[in-house]
Amino acid sequence: MQAGLPSGDGWKLHCHDFNAAYTGAPVANGTIGILPWKEPFSVKHLILNHIFEYSEKKGVNRVIAGINPMGMTMMVDDQQVTSSNIAKWNQEIDMRHARHNSQFLACGKVDVRYTIVALRNMPYAAMMRITVKARQDASVALTNTMNIPSDDYRDGSKCTAYKLRIENGFKPALKACAETSHGRYKAVAEALFVPEKGVWAVLPPTGGTAQTATIQLQKGEEATISLATSVCTTRDFTDPWSEVEREVIYILKQKPTEVLAAHDRCWDKLWRGNITIEGDDEAQRVVRFALYNLYSFCRRGTGLSISPMGLSSKGYNGHIFWDSETWMMPPMLVMNPDIARCMIDYRTDRLDAARQRAATIGYDGAMYPWESDDMGQESTPSWALTGPLEHHISADIAIAAWNYYRMSGDDKWLREKGYPMMKAIAEFWVSRVTENADGSYSIKNVVGADEYATGVNDNAFTNGATIVALRSTVKAAIAVGEEAPALWSKIADRLRIPKMDNGVTADYEGYQGQMIKQTDANLLAYPLGLISDEKQIRADMLYYEDKLDKKNGPAMAHSIFATLYARIGDRNRATEAFRMSYRPNMRPPFGVFAETATSSNPYFATGAGGMLQAVIYGFAGLDITDQGIAQVHKPLLPNGWKSLVITTPGGATYKVEK
Repeated sequence: MQAGLPSGDGWKLHCHDFNAAYTGAPVANGTIGILPWKEPFSVKHLILNHIFEYSEKKGVNRVIAGINPMGMTMMVDDQQVTSSNIAKWNQEIDMRHARHNSQFLACGKVDVRYTIVALRNMPYAAMMRITVKARQDASVALTNTMNIPSDDYRDGSKCTAYKLRIENGFKPALKACAETSHGRYKAVAEALFVPEKGVWAVLPPTGGTAQTATIQLQKGEEATISLATSVCTTRDFTDPWSEVEREVIYILKQKPTEVLAAHDRCWDKLWRGNITIEGDDEAQRVVRFALYNLYSFCRRGTGLSISPMGLSSKGYNGHIFWDSETWMMPPMLVMNPDIARCMIDYRTDRLDAARQRAATIGYDGAMYPWESDDMGQESTPSWALTGPLEHHISADIAIAAWNYYRMSGDDKWLREKGYPMMKAIAEFWVSRVTENADGSYSIKNVVGADEYATGVNDNAFTNGATIVALRSTVKAAIAVGEEAPALWSKIADRLRIPKMDNGVTADYEGYQGQMIKQTDANLLAYPLGLISDEKQIRADMLYYEDKLDKKNGPAMAHSIFATLYARIGDRNRATEAFRMSYRPNMRPPFGVFAETATSSNPYFATGAGGMLQAVIYGFAGLDITDQGIAQVHKPLLPNGWKSLVITTPGGATYKVEK
């Protein structure tokens, strides 16, 4: 088994060695992301989905960390529990119930178990539930504090232990409030101890910045207490101060066990979209972990998309890239249409900003930013040429919109939201292309998917994506009863796709075999479907496999090769490419996905989406057609797999057996 991929039942990931290399795995609910760590009760940070503030350090609007309401420490008989006095340590990621579980023996006296949950049923709330069992008589004290990240909040932030009024009584609680660094938002967090089993004494507030709960245990006694927390901002609530109180009171009155049961029911529903692999335990865990994280990073009804690092960190400043439409949305179209709808609504809701962006630099229609902030404006750092020149993202978005319609059949959405956006994008491309003397068209001075090549002409993927986007928009026009301009089809039919003298599809005009960051020309075969000849597909792959930057390039190239090799029936190469799409990027102990073979910036949701595409659109033979999803291609299982079963929320099941 590959190192760093722990054993389990396919639903749980384990780590038993405290001293082993460690990369934490997030727990998230689509609104908040929490990153637990290995030290007792440690939480590195809490990320707030799409709460942005300007950062002088980064020079752009970026996502901020939330107030962390889980700063728990433990004392056993007046000895603080640390990494140096624990034994029998174990952690577990329970993907089935989205829980991060830890256990250890503290100071040789007390067995401790605790779980951290970002509540799926309460998007602004999280819980830490702690159970202690005495091996000998012992006094246990739990003290909670809050951390207000100084990078994201102004001076003058406050954290106070106080009396929370509940009807005619009061409960000791902890509250923090802060203003983001430039005053855009106010954030408030609340934490409340909720005793469940045992005689806990929650100490009354003293005006300090901590809250403590104590208990005296006799040998063999067990006790449980939960920490109910909530984090809200003025982005979502006019009065976050009161809202956080309402949420922890709800957990208190509803009881933590019932709240967790509701959380479990939400995840039961999410797991109606599942992938089951027989014969390869490693692949099963990796695939399920990918689904688990994508489900964790988004939620229905929010109109928010997924950034490359999801809710695991502030990586890539929390911006939305082509990663969303090209890599993460295709698996969600099959596995969770509600999340797919959120991802595409994120773009339709920001159409006006895209129109403004196009007009700003002299184009018609709608030009989407390479890095989008919460307002849909360009937020690429000004030094990076991807911002001014990586234009294929607009075509990627139009393709994603058409694929959403093909899967959903939602005529009302297409008429009111999808087609107006696609039409505006088509108008952009009409103004962006250049007509050549021979009647062909070119797109000049771009950065393509291969970002190592800047300012090139006729990049394969940019031109190919534009062709598919324009043809899709013509179909969309017909679907809503409009007449598409003839120029859309003319440009699509005459856009240049250069080839080299050896017959291989050129990365761009004048390409001479330089190292590429990631696959570019190969994307014309999948997902664009513009190249279908097997000889051409194989020749392009064999050529570009040797040109990939295997050290610093992202994981998705190998997922594309796995998909294409599966479709042309090459089992050995498909198997090898699939394993390369994740193995070099797995970080111990849980197999958290990093962007490249050498980086440590997980969790890379983009790579997870690419790898899932190899399973769904490669090995299972599925494809999106104008009639919805269908098993268009001959399925092919990798070496060692006995069966593959894909179940969807709509009740469809696709099964492939050897």
